[in-house]
Amino acid sequence: MIKEFSYKRFGNISFSKESLDEDFWNSIENDIKILFFPRGSIVQVDFQEFMLDVDSLLFVNPRVVIKPCEAIEATLMHFNRDFYCIEIHDHEVACDGILYNNVFEIPFISLNDNQSQEIKNIINEIKNEMKSEDSSTEEMLRILLKLIILKSTRIWKKQHYLENDDLQTEVNFLRKFSLLVERHYKTHHKVSDYADMLFMTPKNLGKKISLISKKTPNDIIKDRLILESKRLLFYTSMSVKEIAYNLNYDDDAYFVRFFTKNAGLSPASFRKNSKI
Repeated sequence: MIKEFSYKRFGNISFSKESLDEDFWNSIENDIKILFFPRGSIVQVDFQEFMLDVDSLLFVNPRVVIKPCEAIEATLMHFNRDFYCIEIHDHEVACDGILYNNVFEIPFISLNDNQSQEIKNIINEIKNEMKSEDSSTEEMLRILLKLIILKSTRIWKKQHYLENDDLQTEVNFLRKFSLLVERHYKTHHKVSDYADMLFMTPKNLGKKISLISKKTPNDIIKDRLILESKRLLFYTSMSVKEIAYNLNYDDDAYFVRFFTKNAGLSPASFRKNSKI
């Protein structure tokens, strides 16, 4: 079901292998998404398959395509930026760089039984509100959406041992690095570029990143470039040369070597295999 308020849109539907309508999914490609998965779900996110042992939430940026691999019904909530813009309202929910635009990991939030029940209750409130024609429906849906985001951000911080108030400076730093990579990965490929933006040495940047990730800053930048390369190979008809240029590689042969080394197969082979 979808509610529209002028240019603002919010939707709540079931998400499973059986119910997925590809045309509908394409129509909400640019929406921001939150999915609730029951334990036992298997889902593919950007060419990786995940089996979820516990109830989980997944936060999805626009243009990330996900596919349910098992027929366990999940819940999909989606909204456009006119309804709620994560970047503009970051001062309210502080989730940008954690739940969205997270370059460290795919942002699954594992839920214990109590947390899962809380989220299910909010989803049920959303479903009930979707049936309402009251003048306050739009704002109520926005409040419930923010409640899920706020609770999830708290859980993420706790799971990463960053919930204490005295660690918020570190959290903000990690969010800032994540957003910088997401913003500049196409044009800035070196760790020193990001260290300069953050007014620190590459060595100190590596120490900071080690608080949350076993990957080095260089690994994170490379992974983001490879992910974008895979998306462009799979979802577009761009040539390898065009993709190299799009990612700021002047030498497409160098790009092919970079992709092959990090992805384990050539761009042409990846495109062929992924289509199969």
